[in-house]
Amino acid sequence: MFPWPSPGDSEPVNRGMDMVKLMTTQLVLLLWVAVWGAQSKTTPARTELLNVCMDAKHHKEKPGPEDKLHEQCSPWKKNSCCSTNTSQEAHKDISYLYSFNWDHCGKMEPACKRHFIQDTCLYECSPNLGPWIQQVNQNWRKERILDVPLCKEDCQRWWEDCRTSSTCKSNWHKGWNWTSGYNQCPVGAACHPFDFYFPTPAALCEEIWSHSYKVSNYSRGSGRCIQMWFDPAQGNPNEEVARFYAEAMSGARLHGAWFLPPSLSLMLLWLLT
Repeated sequence: MFPWPSPGDSEPVNRGMDMVKLMTTQLVLLLWVAVWGAQSKTTPARTELLNVCMDAKHHKEKPGPEDKLHEQCSPWKKNSCCSTNTSQEAHKDISYLYSFNWDHCGKMEPACKRHFIQDTCLYECSPNLGPWIQQVNQNWRKERILDVPLCKEDCQRWWEDCRTSSTCKSNWHKGWNWTSGYNQCPVGAACHPFDFYFPTPAALCEEIWSHSYKVSNYSRGSGRCIQMWFDPAQGNPNEEVARFYAEAMSGARLHGAWFLPPSLSLMLLWLLT
């Protein structure tokens, strides 16, 4: 049996209560640090979101003017992440960029191929994809884009123009037979019209490059979706889009960094008062 303290023993009791309070306060602070640390780790290491190039296979380190960008890549002449040589290779059927054969299931229709060339130009040349850049551990690149909000008309037109062409896969990032040095259909993969593998525009735009794109509900010119096609004489509309999403993301990170669960907040407030 431990002796219960008498009224004259209040000072040791108070010291004991102060010690308990101090230890509890320290525990709450440690929990807060753990919560904040876990949230901070969810934000990408990349801090700059505007006017940047990906750390990928053919991208320049920083964007800048390229006066001689080839054909469909020319809208990015004033400020580009791709070189002139990369823009020329983007227009070849099997280029040194990725040794990718568009005609793996017979001749791809020119109207369809134009969309894939434009997609390549956007990926290689655009300095306005920063808000959607994610780090990856791949032997051919350290960063990729994920869920870029593609304007719904651009996706719809891409799907419509490719319906008469054929393919044998729904995800073109992986699963090919590369024994010949370029992509061929894997064993057992049959060639069918595009809409067999991509029954909707969203299926095409979102699945073909492992969700690099996400079809937006917004239209071209809204300032809320990325355009694959634009008239450079009217300026680059994707600059406004990147700025909007970068500001939104920066605000969300600032809010998340200072978030503390209500129960911990109340406990901390009580202890400190």
